[in-house]
Amino acid sequence: MSGSVKRHARLFGVLLAIGATLALVIGVFAGAGTAANAAAPPAYTSIPTIQGPADVPFVADTLQATTGTWSGHPTSFSYAWDRCNALGDRQGCAPISGATSASYTIQKADVGHTLDVNVTATNKAGSTTKNSKGTGIVSDKVAPKNYVLPSVSGNATIGSTLTASNGSWAGATSISFRWQQCDASGGSCADISGATSNSYDVRTGDVGTTLRVKVTATNKYGTTSETSSHTAVVSGRTTTTTTATTPAPPAGSSIPVDKVSLPNRLVVDKLSFSPNPTRSRGPIVARFHVSDTRGHSIQGALVYALGLPYSWLRNAAEVPTDASGWATITLQPTAAMPLQRGGSLVIFVRARKPGDNLLAGVSTRRLVQEGISR
Repeated sequence: MSGSVKRHARLFGVLLAIGATLALVIGVFAGAGTAANAAAPPAYTSIPTIQGPADVPFVADTLQATTGTWSGHPTSFSYAWDRCNALGDRQGCAPISGATSASYTIQKADVGHTLDVNVTATNKAGSTTKNSKGTGIVSDKVAPKNYVLPSVSGNATIGSTLTASNGSWAGATSISFRWQQCDASGGSCADISGATSNSYDVRTGDVGTTLRVKVTATNKYGTTSETSSHTAVVSGRTTTTTTATTPAPPAGSSIPVDKVSLPNRLVVDKLSFSPNPTRSRGPIVARFHVSDTRGHSIQGALVYALGLPYSWLRNAAEVPTDASGWATITLQPTAAMPLQRGGSLVIFVRARKPGDNLLAGVSTRRLVQEGISR
């Protein structure tokens, strides 16, 4: 063998050895990476989302969940849809039976609720669950329905700007505004020419009057309008007021729950059950009316009903009161509830203001009963 051939042979052997070493090192690091990835359950880096008409959902619409993004190399995902209260704050959420796929078709039972989806990501080390943001309030195929009245913030003084909030609506595909000027006591209201945006600059001609905004929500089924409370009487000087104040509404009228504060309290003053008495283990439709200690019907109070003994009824979601102060809750008896003449089902009812401590604030509690027969 010539010297040149020998040199090439030695060089080739060295290259083979280097290649083998690199392969070994890469394999070690790759194995370490795999072990590290499998050492912890997945962690989300962006939350799941709901695609489709999530902002303005209607009965029969189909929603689609995305997984979000995750670290930890998930090997599978699972889904569970929730039905929550109308305020969209994940209070009163309850799983929807059978809703465990990535898509969900909205049902009649969802009307007046918001929806969200829980996505569970799984790898060899375990599972992690993260929920999406909630949808808008589900509407049936009807004109928009208001759940929280519009409001006005700002100073009722010349040169100040008032700003309107939409309030909270179900089924509103568009919103429009109309500012109105009223007399000092809040009567004789008339539209202000050209004042159709969500803000209004207080003018000299407004002095001595009160102002409010009318919000109109529209969809293909119709329109619905609601007005805000009135501002204070407009003055020509600046005050420290940052939120428009409201004259006390007359007893018997309906007001939003955020207008109730101590020493006033909520009261569950009326109720009804259908059927009454119950003669089967079919659904019981319970209706509870909430007022305050001044006699106003309360809109937007959260009502919760719990059967006693606990095993006799399935847990039901917390439900907000409507514009007339009524909350409707469907109670589902279990097989443990005995059907016997002269029996009774005791129900614990709570009404509260969103955001208050569950055991304090303006909340109220009451025990009621539904008759049981054969």
